Amino acid sequence: MIHHFGLKYFIKNISVAIGIILIWRGVWVLLDLLDDILFGGSHVVTAVGGIVAGIIILYLPDRTLAALERL
Repeated sequence: MIHHFGLKYFIKNISVAIGIILIWRGVWVLLDLLDDILFGGSHVVTAVGGIVAGIIILYLPDRTLAALERL
């Protein structure tokens, strides 16, 4: 099977990448605002909370932390 990677393919993938980056930027800014409002700008509290939330999110689907083995 031969794949032809033309302009349409490139534009589609670039637009997806830009969309993901913009969503991540928006989430980042909102979390910084939340950090300022709730914790007075203490990044330690939100960093630890983010680590704990991330571990829980990785653990819940399969009840294992196998996803961390790739790190």
